[in-house]
Amino acid sequence: MIGLNIWRATGDFFTACFAPYDLFRKINKSEHWWMANMVNIILFLIVAGLFIYWYGQLIKFSKNNTEDYN
Repeated sequence: MIGLNIWRATGDFFTACFAPYDLFRKINKSEHWWMANMVNIILFLIVAGLFIYWYGQLIKFSKNNTEDYN
């Protein structure tokens, strides 16, 4: 009986953890393309911003000749 309860508790835990993904699944089936892809768009903007910052730091260190090639 205890073994069965452990598996049910594990299933309930992961069902609760991934509940927001049910919302994404419902949105994806509808006609709202922008809402369905909003997470992807936000992540792309974050990565693009970080890349621009990183590239700016590379240029700054290159101009100061402070690069370390060890």
